[in-house]
Amino acid sequence: MDEKTDIKYLKTVGEKRSKLLNKIGIFTVGDLLRYYPRDYLDWSKVSSIAAAPFDGNCCIRAVVDHKPVGAKIRKGLTIYKTVVTDGESLMNLTIYNNKYAAESLCAGCEYLFYGKVTGNFHRREMNSPLIAKADEADKIQPIYRQTAGINSRYIERLVKQVYESGGCTVTDCIPLSVREKLCLIEVNKAIRTMHFPENYDMLAEARHRMIFEELFVFRTGLMLMRGGRKKTTPVNIKKDYTEEFFESLPFEPTSAQRRAVKDCIGQMLSQTTMNRLLQGDVGSGKTAVAAAVIYTVVKNGFQCAFMAPTEILASQHYNTCRNFFDKFNIRIALLTGSVTAAKKREIKKSLADGEIRLVIGTHALISDDVIFKNLGLVITDEQHRFGVRHRGALGHKGDSPHTLVMSATPIPRTLALAVYGDLDVSVLDELPPGRQPVETYAIGSDKRTRAFNYVKKHLESGRQGYIVCPLVEENESDLASAQEYAENISKGFFSGFKVGLLHGKMKAADKDSVMSDFVSGKIRLLVSTTVIEVGVDVPNAVIMVIENAERFGLSQLHQLRGRIGRGQYKSTCILITDAKGEAVGRRMKIMTQTNDGFKIADEDLKMRGPGDFFGARQHGLPEMKLAQLTDTQTLSEANRFAEEVLSDDSELNKPENRPLKEAAESLFKSNVMN
Repeated sequence: MDEKTDIKYLKTVGEKRSKLLNKIGIFTVGDLLRYYPRDYLDWSKVSSIAAAPFDGNCCIRAVVDHKPVGAKIRKGLTIYKTVVTDGESLMNLTIYNNKYAAESLCAGCEYLFYGKVTGNFHRREMNSPLIAKADEADKIQPIYRQTAGINSRYIERLVKQVYESGGCTVTDCIPLSVREKLCLIEVNKAIRTMHFPENYDMLAEARHRMIFEELFVFRTGLMLMRGGRKKTTPVNIKKDYTEEFFESLPFEPTSAQRRAVKDCIGQMLSQTTMNRLLQGDVGSGKTAVAAAVIYTVVKNGFQCAFMAPTEILASQHYNTCRNFFDKFNIRIALLTGSVTAAKKREIKKSLADGEIRLVIGTHALISDDVIFKNLGLVITDEQHRFGVRHRGALGHKGDSPHTLVMSATPIPRTLALAVYGDLDVSVLDELPPGRQPVETYAIGSDKRTRAFNYVKKHLESGRQGYIVCPLVEENESDLASAQEYAENISKGFFSGFKVGLLHGKMKAADKDSVMSDFVSGKIRLLVSTTVIEVGVDVPNAVIMVIENAERFGLSQLHQLRGRIGRGQYKSTCILITDAKGEAVGRRMKIMTQTNDGFKIADEDLKMRGPGDFFGARQHGLPEMKLAQLTDTQTLSEANRFAEEVLSDDSELNKPENRPLKEAAESLFKSNVMN
C-alpha cells in the first residue's frame, strides 16, 4: 500500500467517513500513520479492586457476576448495572446509555475494566469504564484525538487494517549517515511502535526518533529558504552613506548600533538579498539603525517601506523619521487605515511615480493598489505580530528587495533559531547612554493608596505617569470599566491633575490627540490598555502602575515597563496583584529582580511555551505533531545535522537527500513559504 493512497479507499471508510477524517488532517494512508496517539492505555498494569486508588484511572481484571440489567432513568437515558469480582472483592459496575457495551458482557466471563474507582473501602464502584476481553486486550492501547463520528477505536482499527493488509512503506527522510551517527531506528519501525508499542522503552525510542525528524526537517527547510534568498538582487547598492547619516545625529551611536548597520550595508554591497532580524531590548535604538539603513538605500536611488503593527507605532516611526530625514529633503509619507481617501490616492500616486522615497504605515501598505516604482528595502517592526505571510506580501511589491525585521520583544535564542531561522541576525546588546534600570515592586491591592501617593509625588514634581489596565480582549464591558476607572481617579485621587484615557477602540484621530497631549505634557497621568506596550516614547514619564499584573505574561510586562525610564530621571514600575500561586509569585519575583529582557524572555518561554509566547500562531510556524520548540537539546542537535547535510549538498540534490528535500518542501508549502 502506498503512503499517498487516498484514505477513502481503505475498507469501512468511503466518501462519508473520509470527509470526517479529512477534518482531523487525515487525507492519505501516510497521514493516518502519522496521526500519532495522544496517549496510551496500559492494560498490563492491573490493580486489585481493594487496592485501586481513588484519585486516578486504573485497570481492574474481574469476572462479571450477572448480565447487566437496564433501567430507564429518564427519556433518552438508560443505565445498565452489574457486579464484578476479582475473586477477593466485589465492585459495582454502571454503564450509561451504551446498550452494545452492556450486552457484550457475559456472566461468568473475565474482562478488563479501565476507569476511575469511586466509593469507599467497603463498597467500590466504577462508572462507564473502557472494556476489553481479558485474553484479547492489547497490553498498551493507543488513544487518539477524536472528532464527531470518528472515535479512537475506529482510528485504531484503521491503522491495524493498514498493517494487517501488508503494511505501508514510508520513505525515510533522515539520511542513513545521520541515523547511524545518532543511532536512530528506521522510520517504519518507529511509526509502527508509536501506534502499537510493545513496551515503554521502545515507545520512548520511537518517540525520540520522530521528534528529531520533525525538528530536523523543520530546520533544514528554514536553511533551504535562507540559502535560496541569498541570491543576487537588482537592488544595486553601490555606495555606503552610513557615516554621512551618523554625522547628522545629535547623539553618538552605540557600538552595537554601528555593528548592526555595518551588517546590513555590508550584505547589501555584496549584491545579495539581505534578510536580517534586528533584535534588541526596549530602548536599544533599533529605529536609529533602521533610519541609517534607509538613508543609504534612498541615497542609492531606491524606495523604502516601513510597516508597523499599530497606527500609534506607525505614527511614532513617522515622526521619528521626519526628524532624521527632513534636513536631507527626503520625502516621506504615512499610510494607515485612518488616512483620508483623497490623501491615500495622493500618496499612492506619488509612490508609483517614485516621488515618495519612504512610506511608513500599517497593513494598509500591503493593499493591492499600493505600487512602488523601485522598492529597495522592506522593514517590518514587531514582526511576530504580522506573521510570515505579511512580510512576504510587502516584499513581493518589489524585485527582490532587501528585508529588515525588527523586534523589541527579546526572543530566547532557541525560539529565535526556530522562528527566524531563515534570517541572519543582528543583536543590539547595549543601551544608549542615559538609560537607567527601572525599579520594580510588586504589591497587593491593600497598598494601592500608598502607591497612588507615590505617583502623585512624581506628578507634583513635574513628571508624568501611566496606569495600565489589563484589557486582554477589549469588549464592551472591559471598555466601560476602563472608562469608569479613568473617570473615578480623575475625580477622586488625582483630581488635581489632567488624566487621559487611551484604548484600542478609540478612533485614530482621538488616539493621536491623546498621545499628542501626553507628549506635550498637557495630560499628566495616562490610563491606558496595552496599546502603549510598544512605540510610545515619552522621556518625562517616570512612573507606571500596572493593575492586575497577573493577567500579563512576563515579556508583556517587560514591554509595558519599557515605556518609562527613557529619559534622565529615575523611574519606577509598581505591579498590583492579589493573585496567589507559585506561577504568579515567580513572575512577580523575576520582574522585580531584573531589567534584562533576554533573561525575562527565557523565563517566559519556560513558563508559557512558544505558542503563548507569540500568541494565536501569528508567527506562521508549521505545526509540530510531537516536537516542542522548547526542547533545546534536540533542536540544537537537529540544527547541527541540518547544517552538516547542507554544507555537503546545499540544494539536497543527492539521491540520499532527496526525501529530506521533499519533506522540507512539503512541511513549508502551506505555511512559511506562502
